Amino acid sequence: MESLNNKVLGEGKDIIILHGLFGMLDNWQTIGKQLATDYRVWLVDQRNHGKSFHNDFHSYYQMSDDLHEFMEEHDLDNEPVTVIGHSMGGKTAMQFAVESPEYVDKLIIVDIAPKLYPPGHEAIFKGFAAVDLDKLTSRQQADEMMAEVLDDLSIRQFLLKNLTRKKEGGYRWKCNLPVLVANYDMIIDNTLDFGGQFEGATLFIKGGKSERYIVPEEDWETIKYHFPKAELAIIEEAGHWIHAEQPEKFLEVVREFLEK
Repeated sequence: MESLNNKVLGEGKDIIILHGLFGMLDNWQTIGKQLATDYRVWLVDQRNHGKSFHNDFHSYYQMSDDLHEFMEEHDLDNEPVTVIGHSMGGKTAMQFAVESPEYVDKLIIVDIAPKLYPPGHEAIFKGFAAVDLDKLTSRQQADEMMAEVLDDLSIRQFLLKNLTRKKEGGYRWKCNLPVLVANYDMIIDNTLDFGGQFEGATLFIKGGKSERYIVPEEDWETIKYHFPKAELAIIEEAGHWIHAEQPEKFLEVVREFLEK
């Protein structure tokens, strides 16, 4: 298996951060730099994202295996590390912690629960599809094409971080879009088996404005089953991208948990 693209910041106890669907390690640079004043922070591009390898398979079992290999490759298997995962990255982190609890000291799951989700990315798929890469001459033009089907500027900006120039001219997507679309059912699935548990310290962080990802009254019993020591923090003024929308509050909550 090829290596996962990564960036390492700082010195100290190790923290690995995993981004969400259509994201990349760049989305976590601001948080990573802040945490790197006290920790060694590994920002990782998951398979089919950012500058990491493309592969026809994309499930949490495989992404958990990728993380296992990444840790062995970078000698991170000597003592347990903290894993932070957002959205899809949170599901990878949960899968990994349940499969390989000896590798994980603390677990921080950002705005995702261990459950099967209904489809909810149709607008984003339409946004990507609206960009005709063959006709594209500028990033501005890509935004204009996407804006015809996707109103939200912040979401367009997030998705367009995936746009990159080809050496031979023209543009391409960094993420492996066809594979992510083909494996979408696996991305929204819940792969934690009955009986799968991680008994270490675990923090779930929910965005107060994020309605569909963690619903405490519906999800907390399942969360506590898989993660008996789970705690919940709600950051009121944030949506799903908590770390981008409320970075100071997010860091405060994370640091408090890490320092316990």
